[in-house]
Amino acid sequence: MYAALPAAALRSGFNAHDADSVCPQNSLLEFRRCINHCKCLAFRMKTLELLPPTETMYRALVNRDPSFEGIFYIGVRTTGIFCRPTCSAKKPARENVDFFATSSDALESGYRPCLRCHPLDPSARPPKLIERLCAEVERAPGGRLTDKELAALSIDPSTARRQFMRHYGMTFQAYHRARRMGLALSQVRQGDRVDQARNGSGFESESGFRDAFTKVFGESPTNAKTHAPLFAERIDSPLGPMVAVADDQGLRLLEFIDRRATERELSILRKRLRTNVVPGKHRHLDTVRSHLKDYFAGKKLEFDVPLAPVGSSFQLRAWKILQSIPVGETRSYSWMAKRLGDENARRAVGRANGTNMICIIIPCHRVIRADGTLCGYRGGLWRKKWLLDHERHWTKTHQS
Repeated sequence: MYAALPAAALRSGFNAHDADSVCPQNSLLEFRRCINHCKCLAFRMKTLELLPPTETMYRALVNRDPSFEGIFYIGVRTTGIFCRPTCSAKKPARENVDFFATSSDALESGYRPCLRCHPLDPSARPPKLIERLCAEVERAPGGRLTDKELAALSIDPSTARRQFMRHYGMTFQAYHRARRMGLALSQVRQGDRVDQARNGSGFESESGFRDAFTKVFGESPTNAKTHAPLFAERIDSPLGPMVAVADDQGLRLLEFIDRRATERELSILRKRLRTNVVPGKHRHLDTVRSHLKDYFAGKKLEFDVPLAPVGSSFQLRAWKILQSIPVGETRSYSWMAKRLGDENARRAVGRANGTNMICIIIPCHRVIRADGTLCGYRGGLWRKKWLLDHERHWTKTHQS
């Protein structure tokens, strides 16, 4: 009888307490239940808008993509169970999947936690095989582990390729190759001859070494001696894997790997600084990794990292203003425009924020519309909301 009434009531601002005047007494409880149900659905729909696209989430589920850990949970309608995106259970058909932003959302929707992937346990670790392979690489990063040698270690080469592809976006051999090239570049810059660097890189011929070196880094080993490189490392986060790039001047880039613009930004850095981006360790990258760990754990929300952003004078001024916004607070584009001396520069401010290559640390996520709604975050509104909620929560926690 009242099936269509709640939706219209919600649109008009109808209150369940007004039901006494329009509903028979014996139907009042049913009516209020309908109102509450519709409110829950409306809240869930609003929350889902801040999640990645459903196609992206389902693909991550099918591929067991670990970079989506903590981003969403799935409920399986046929079993009544909710899981992590990396659960090893058989994958359900798309029409049998519900997506949730938090585990509590899944619980409140009637799903129970999976006993296989333990979605309520926050201490999930990367696959043990990934950890073991990385340890083998770091034990001798300048060497080369062939498929035969992996098999001798009781590691199936095809399994290693698949898991590395899922976790790092490249095969194990490509990862190891990049590490060898990083060491070779470092050795060449320190004055070693090309043949000495090649001998420590795992390549049998000098021509093969030169070709592989140029393919990865964009210049020959001899030319590399004249340019200081930019060092890059992958950093995992609760919002997905990130790439950090730095040199002796400071941090140049911090971006989420899945952003389309990240590859273009790396190219911009290479061209403007006239150098190449290479995999390798650097003291500034170690600092960034440590500070991000504390940030996501809620221990310390402010960063003390040397920054060296690349941009125009207007962009640099805008990014400096972004760094003045206190943690846990937000500002509008109009506020930024006024600080820059031009109240009509809101669009220019938006473009400057959009070209910021050092996310989180230069906090463009703290800029919102004047009416308080979220907009304009190239990493996705779901990430922007997560970051703002995270900072507000831990700011209040530390103040109490």
